[in-house]
Amino acid sequence: MKSLVLRYLTGSVVLLLLWEAGSRLLGTEILPPPAASIVLFAESLGDHVFLGHVGISLVRLFGALAIAVVTGFALGLLFGHCKKCDWLGAPLTFITLPLPKIVLLPVFFTVFGLGDTSRVLLIALATGYQILVIVRESALAINPSYELSLRSMGATAWERFRHAYLPAALPALLTSLKVSLGTAIAVLFLAESFATDSGLGWLIMDAWGLADMGRMFTGILGMCVLGLVFYGAIGIVQKLFCPWMR
Repeated sequence: MKSLVLRYLTGSVVLLLLWEAGSRLLGTEILPPPAASIVLFAESLGDHVFLGHVGISLVRLFGALAIAVVTGFALGLLFGHCKKCDWLGAPLTFITLPLPKIVLLPVFFTVFGLGDTSRVLLIALATGYQILVIVRESALAINPSYELSLRSMGATAWERFRHAYLPAALPALLTSLKVSLGTAIAVLFLAESFATDSGLGWLIMDAWGLADMGRMFTGILGMCVLGLVFYGAIGIVQKLFCPWMR
């Protein structure tokens, strides 16, 4: 535990030193120094307007990830354990996988309107694909002897899912969430940059347009913290439900 804390502290110090070096190289008017940015961010935590933007981004991100987990995990298991479904499901997935989902933002705005629904569904689509692919690969790699053993004992389809498919796929689900979290944050930022006046993405772009670098970096730090909170939450779930992954 001490070694882990030391590693992360060292990484944080190195990151702050690089940030400080970049600030001195580019100038504080372009890249504010880390100390001033962190102080400004801490002060913003008492600003209900800033916290409102954080809350809106948090709700959008959480809703999108919830939809992505439910759909991506279910389809990944289905394709991985049902050859008939995978026969068509896999080609459809891999043909459309390389498409950058963010380019569909105008389509989503046209179909679902300019509200949160479009943004949430777009983030869910982008992250759901990654979850689906990783969970499917995990399902395909499961040892057949597990299922055969349960079948020989007369296990029902639900019992096979409960005792074999689900435990085997949970590590893949959590890994895919960690991998797709960066994508989710990036799509959230871009989705909040258009046709809205709320969220951290809007805050960052609005501050940039006004050349308010301090406020802009406050929004950037807000998104970083948002990502760290979700990443930490995934780690806690992993320890609780997949102790064998330690």
